[in-house]
This record gives sequence, C-alpha cells and structure tokens, in this order.
Amino acid sequence: MLVEFVSIAVGTFIGLLPIANPFSTAVVFLALTGRYSEFERRETARQASFYMACVLWVFLIAGVLIMNFFGISLPAVRIAGGLIVAGIGFGMLGGGPGEASLESDGPGSGIAFTPLAMPMMSGPGSIAVTIGMAAGSEGVLNQLAIAVGIGAVALISWLVLREAHRVVGFLGSVGMEALTRIMGFLLVCVGAQFIVVATTEILSSEEFMRPILETIDRVSG
Repeated sequence: MLVEFVSIAVGTFIGLLPIANPFSTAVVFLALTGRYSEFERRETARQASFYMACVLWVFLIAGVLIMNFFGISLPAVRIAGGLIVAGIGFGMLGGGPGEASLESDGPGSGIAFTPLAMPMMSGPGSIAVTIGMAAGSEGVLNQLAIAVGIGAVALISWLVLREAHRVVGFLGSVGMEALTRIMGFLLVCVGAQFIVVATTEILSSEEFMRPILETIDRVSG
C-alpha cells in the first residue's frame, strides 16, 4: 500500500511539473516583479505557489462535478485561459488594455493569483491532468497521494520563483524592459495556442461532427 501511495504521488509530480512549468513562469515572474522589494517578491512567490496548489486541490476533489454543474467543457477552460494569458501579454508589450493589471499596491495583490497561479502554473493543462488522475483514482488514499504530488509541485514552484530574482541583478533595467517585451509577445503566442488547441478539439469532437456527417449521409443517400 505504501509503495502504491508513493508511486501515485511521484507519478503525479512527474506528470504535472512539466505542464505547470514554474521555470518558464519564473521569467514572467521576474518581468512582473521588477519594481518589487525583496519581501514583496518572496511574498508573491509564496502566494502564487499556494494559490496554484489550492486551485489544483479543488479540481482534484470536485473538478468533474464543478465542470458538469456549470456545463463547462475543457476546451472552454482552455479558451478562457488563453484569453487571460493573451490579455496579460498585450499589457506587457506596452500601452495595451491589460497594462493596469500588471501594477500592484502590495505584495502579490495584483499578480499572485492571475496570471502566475492561474492560468500559468495551474492552467488548462494542469487542471486537465489533475481531473484525469482524479477520475482514474480509486479511494481516498489514492486521491491523497495525488494531493501530495500536487503539493510537491507547489513546493518546487515556490523555490524556483523565490530565487528567480537573483537574475535581475545581471539584467539591469534595460534588460528587464527587453525581457518584459519578449515575454509579453511569448504570452500572447501561448494564449493564442491555448485557443487554437481548444478550437481544434471542438471542431474534431463527436458532438460537432455528428450533424455534419448526418447531413452528408442524407444528401448522398
């Protein structure tokens, strides 16, 4: 039983870490917290990692129930996440509508939950993995193992974000400005990719294709 518990926890960690990808989020974290104090950066890193874990734990416990209750499909989650990421990206590119959302009046007040925790680290991909593992789990012990795996990913994310500020000293103000613009463009691309993937899933789904195929059958018959 202990071996199975550890195996599920490790499997969750290995499967979730590349999708949560705190290492790429760390670059965005640097760009968004360039004017923060040391305390504010550490607090933002802690809050973002905690929020990420909470979001995934909620979807682990009641993800399928929540999505079914509100009639939300996974492609819809992807599109919503893509729009949020793209909006933040346009703001980072400068002068866009999302620029105000990048400002903060206190540690973590503006960016810890969005965009760092969600949709970047606990975005559609991470949520999909969590819901998929929850659907395949058997019993409370297995779900607890998944929760431990999620907690381990959150811990690694906190450590990565916490130490990311060391790069700022090497970049300087000009480097951070360039990094902000580059990451803004990349975030717009990531958001667009979320939307493209979701649209492809919708267009290739059985619900979408069935009426078309039935119409073709009637016409050809």
